[in-house]
Amino acid sequence: MEDLGLRSYQKEVVERAVKGENVIIWLPTGGGKTRAAVYVAKRHLETNPKAKVVVLVNKIHLVAQHYTKEFDPHLGKQYKLVQVSGDCEEKDFFSYVLKKSDLVICTAQILENALATPEDDRHVELSDITLLIIDECHHTHKEGVYNQIMRRYIGRKHNGERKLPQILGLTASPGGANTVPQAVDHVLEICANLDSAIVSAEVHAPELAAKVPRPRTTFDIVEKRPEDPFADHLTSMMLKIHEYLYTADPSLQFREIGTQDYEADVVLLEESGVKQGKRLLAQCALHLRQYNNALLINDTLRMEDAYKSLGDFYATKANTAIDKTDRFLIELFRKNQERLSSLSIDVRYANPKMAQLQTTLLNQFGESTSSRGIIFSKTRLSTNCLLDWVSNNPAMQKANIQAAILTGAGSGNNSMSQNQQKDTIRNFRNGTLNLLISTSVAEEGLDIQECNLVVRYGLLTNEIAQQQAMGRARANDSVYAVVAQRGSKEVVREFVNDNRVKSMTEAIAEIQKMTHMEFRKKVISIMCLIRAAKNLQERKSVNSATVIKIICRNCFTPVAMGSDIQLLDNSHYVNVNPNFEIYYNTGGEFHLPKTFEDWEPGCIINCAKCNLQWGYQMKYKKSVLLANVKIKSFALDTPDGRTTVKQWKNVPFVVEDFNFLKYCNGLPGDPMD
Repeated sequence: MEDLGLRSYQKEVVERAVKGENVIIWLPTGGGKTRAAVYVAKRHLETNPKAKVVVLVNKIHLVAQHYTKEFDPHLGKQYKLVQVSGDCEEKDFFSYVLKKSDLVICTAQILENALATPEDDRHVELSDITLLIIDECHHTHKEGVYNQIMRRYIGRKHNGERKLPQILGLTASPGGANTVPQAVDHVLEICANLDSAIVSAEVHAPELAAKVPRPRTTFDIVEKRPEDPFADHLTSMMLKIHEYLYTADPSLQFREIGTQDYEADVVLLEESGVKQGKRLLAQCALHLRQYNNALLINDTLRMEDAYKSLGDFYATKANTAIDKTDRFLIELFRKNQERLSSLSIDVRYANPKMAQLQTTLLNQFGESTSSRGIIFSKTRLSTNCLLDWVSNNPAMQKANIQAAILTGAGSGNNSMSQNQQKDTIRNFRNGTLNLLISTSVAEEGLDIQECNLVVRYGLLTNEIAQQQAMGRARANDSVYAVVAQRGSKEVVREFVNDNRVKSMTEAIAEIQKMTHMEFRKKVISIMCLIRAAKNLQERKSVNSATVIKIICRNCFTPVAMGSDIQLLDNSHYVNVNPNFEIYYNTGGEFHLPKTFEDWEPGCIINCAKCNLQWGYQMKYKKSVLLANVKIKSFALDTPDGRTTVKQWKNVPFVVEDFNFLKYCNGLPGDPMD
C-alpha cells in the first residue's frame, strides 16, 4: 500500500489514527503534519465505503493551499475532492457538496454554519461525516469556531450518540504554561476539547530532529537612547490631559506612560466614561490612548511614523468638536503640532532599534547571497512603516534586499486580498522577493519558502507564536533573531516562552505515560466541567432586544434599538430599519480587497452629530441597502445599566437572523419608536 513517501516518524504518529482512534498529531512546523493527515484520509477512504472526510482550516487561504499542495495531488485521481470557502458558491450548498464528495476542505465557519442552520437543504449533521481533520487544532478553545463545532460533538457523545466522526487534530504547538503541572492541565484541556489523545514522534525522534533542525537563536540587543525629546514632549502633553481629567475625578490613577499597562488603564477609563455618561472621561481616555500608541510606535519604529499616526488621528477630529472637552484636546495638539513635527525628523534622536535591525539584516543579506528572511512585527501599520524604511534605505538596496509586506485579509486599512497574499508568497518562493515583513499571518500554515533568517521585532507573543515563527527558519545554518532593548519585556518574554515550551514538552511526555484508563478519567472530568460551565452560561437571563437602546459611543445619542439589528449570512450585523439613515451621514466609498457574490460595499457611515465612524453601507443582492455597523462604535443601554462589548456576539440580547424575503415584504418603522 502506497505510504505517500512518509518518513518513519510520520508513520509512527499516524499508527493510532489509522486504527480509527481520535488523536492529535504533534509535529513541529516543517515536520509534515499535513502529509500525515493525507495518509490517514487515504486509508480511511480505502477502508470505509461510505466515508465522508472533512478537513477544517482556520484561515481562508489554507483551503486552496491544502487542496493544491497535498490532498489533490495524492487523492484527486481516486476520489472526489472539493474545496469550499467564503469566496465560492459552494458555501451556500454545503450539504449538497458533502453528499456528492468524498473529501471536502473548508474553513471551520462554513461547517459551523451548516451545522447551525435549520434549513433542510443546507443543514449538515456531524453524523454525516466519518473523519474530521482539524488543522492548527490548538485553536480549539474558548469561543473559537473550532470549539463551537467540538462542543456539538461532545454534547452528542454525552447524550449517547454513537455515529460521530473520528477526530484527527494537527498542531505544531498545543501551548504550555509556566509549570509542568499547569502545562499538563492545559494540554489535557485541549485533548478534552477534541476528545483525543496526543501523539508525537518518540521512537523516531532523532529522524525528526534531523529533518527539522532548530535555528540558532541570537539576541541583538540595543541600549536605551540617552535622549528622546520627542517622547518627552508627547509625555508632557499627556500630563496636561491628566490635569484636565483630575478636575473631574481627582482619584484617577495611571500606570507608567508609554506601556501596554497604561493602554489597558485608558481603555478601561474610556469604557467607564461611556457607561457613566461622562464624555470628559471617555474622550480624554480616547485621546490618551492615541498618544500612548504614538509612544509605543516611537519605541519600535521611526519618530516620523509615530508623529504621522497622531496626525492622522487628529485629521479625523477636525471640525468635530461638540463640547469644551473636544475643543481642549484638539487645541492642545494644534498648539504643539509644529514642535512635534520638527522633533520627529531630528536624526540625532533616531531609534537605535532601527539601526540594529539594519545590522541584523545586512549580516545575513549581501550582493552574492541568496538568503530569504521574514521580519515579524505586531501590526499592519508597523509592517507598512518597516517596508517604507527598507525601500528607502540605501544600505538595504545595496544589499539587494527586495521586500514586501504580508498581512491578513480583512476590512481594515493595509489588509490584503487572498490573491495579493498568493502573489507575494509566490514571488518570495521564486526569489523575486527575499524579505517578507509580516504580521502573525505568516506564523502558521502558509506554504512559505524555508528562510535563513527570522527576526522578531517589537513583539510580545506567546510560546505558540514563538514556535511557529521559529519554525520558519528551516534553511541550513538559519538564524532566529530577537531585536530588542536591553532588559525589555520582549527579551523577558522570549525566555518565558522558552520555559513554557519546555514545560509543554515535559507535560506531553507525562500525559503519554498515563495509562489509557487514567487519561480517559482525566479527560472526561474536564469535559464535565466544561459542559457544566457552558450550561450555566446559557441559563443566564438574556434581555429582550426590544428593551435595548443602542447609543453612539462618542456623543451618547440614542440611534437604534436592539431589535433593529439582524445577522446577515452569519457574518454581518446590519441595521434593518430604513429610518436609521436619519442618524448618520455618508462619507467616501468603503473599499475591500476582494469582491463578493451577494453584496458589495457602499459608503462609509458616520454619526450625524459627532462624525464617529459607525461602519459602512452594503448593497445586498443588488437591491437592498443596509447599514453594516461595528459594535465598537456603540454602547448599549440595558435594564441593568449602560454597557459596552467588544464583539456583537457578546451583546446581552438575541440577534435574529436576517430574512431577505421577510424584509422585502414588511419594512420596520422608526428606529426610536
